[in-house]
Amino acid sequence: MRRLGSVQRKMPCVFVTEVKEEPSTKREHQPFKVLATETLSHKALDADIYSALPTEKVDGTCCYITTYKGQPYLWARLDRKPNKLAEKKFKNYLQSKQNSKEFFWNVEEDFKPVPECWIPAKEIEQLNGNPMPDENGHIPGWVPVEKHNKQYCWHSSVVNYEFEVALILQQHPDDPGLLEISAVPLSDLLEQTLELIGTNINGNPYGLGSKKYPLHLLIPHGAFQIRNLPTLKHNDLLSWFEGCREGKIEGIVWHCNDGCLIKVHRHHLGLCWPIPDTYMNSKPVIINMNPNKYDHAFDTKCLFSLFSKIDNQKFGRLKDIILDV
Repeated sequence: MRRLGSVQRKMPCVFVTEVKEEPSTKREHQPFKVLATETLSHKALDADIYSALPTEKVDGTCCYITTYKGQPYLWARLDRKPNKLAEKKFKNYLQSKQNSKEFFWNVEEDFKPVPECWIPAKEIEQLNGNPMPDENGHIPGWVPVEKHNKQYCWHSSVVNYEFEVALILQQHPDDPGLLEISAVPLSDLLEQTLELIGTNINGNPYGLGSKKYPLHLLIPHGAFQIRNLPTLKHNDLLSWFEGCREGKIEGIVWHCNDGCLIKVHRHHLGLCWPIPDTYMNSKPVIINMNPNKYDHAFDTKCLFSLFSKIDNQKFGRLKDIILDV
């Protein structure tokens, strides 16, 4: 599969959006909805959306693989956010409809400290060598996932730095109707972004694992290509999401030829998410760990070891996999 764009900043919607003053179904306590109009956005048209590759938008938390301490490492998303005083000023600026001036950020004073190992995301704007916040007042960035960091224990469960591999869910290379879980060298994933999904991520919309036997997996962004998408019209996409089996997904991400990423979420079309039966859970999945490739056994309680014990087994759905220690 060709190398697709990486998620380093907030993706714009394929349609022009508008704000509707009624409670959000996406975010609790948000008193408004952001809905798509029927007009394609200028960003989508400028990126030649009609020739872009449509892929499934997966509901998890964003990760990044790049070098740390001289080897490939998994990095977790950590946005640098403003301190209370700066956040209050920014909110007042956003609510002031008469304010035509641009908001000025003092990056050195307005933002909370981050770990020394934090790096800003690529593609964000820079001013005098300093990364600048996005339209939400955040500076997107990354921190490396250390093996024994409890804050990122679920991230840590899907990588093994000794063998330099990651636990990846993707389409089987020879059968688009089959999913595959395998151990992939981190070096093969360098500079890619991925989505971490599982038991303790975002309410677990795909029903993976359980409290007793948690299960987490990484999915490279763009891994699930959409093959039968309708025309880029509001009503046609709405009907596709509502009526097609392939439409039982969180949203669509278009990978454009210039590297730009454009999205639409079910909520943009006034539809609910999560939903009971996702398209991801309609496909069978096979385990392909190739345990003989590794000189030494994994730690017996880690996911890599548990999957190695059921190597070559096939399951009807992702949610059918139970890894009993």
